[in-house]
Amino acid sequence: MTVQNWRRVAISLLLSVVLLVTGCQPKAPSQFSQAQQDSTQKGVTAVAKDATQGSEFNKFFPRASAGYSRTFSQEKKGFAEAKLNRDGKNVAMLSINDTSGIAGSAQKYTKSTEKIGGYPMVNLGNQTSVLVGKYQVKVQSRDPSFTQADREAWLQKFNLKGLEKLS
Repeated sequence: MTVQNWRRVAISLLLSVVLLVTGCQPKAPSQFSQAQQDSTQKGVTAVAKDATQGSEFNKFFPRASAGYSRTFSQEKKGFAEAKLNRDGKNVAMLSINDTSGIAGSAQKYTKSTEKIGGYPMVNLGNQTSVLVGKYQVKVQSRDPSFTQADREAWLQKFNLKGLEKLS
């Protein structure tokens, strides 16, 4: 063998060893690996087993009025949502969700000083919500023209007393 052939063989062997060593190193855990593990543990669910079916919430939503139309957009166990449109444009989202499966979700209402219909109210950015028993009723602005006052007015249109009886 010539010197040039030896170099090729040596380089090939060296590259093979480098690939073998680096390829067999344990992979560092992802920043999401613990969350994935927690969420896939046996018995862990995102919605409580006794959560109310979303279809049961529909009757508590306000009816369309004064130039607004309402279209139900999502319904699943523990949650129902409707789009509120004006002039063909989505201006707000109305929703009711069962908080029984979400630890700590009702805690933000404990320090509330404002109420709607006797229920604690919270404003967070572009959303206003009330806690009715174990249910959170929320109105989220989707358009800047739909103000906090509009959100509060639409929350008052929900059948909150009827919803309270459901829980």
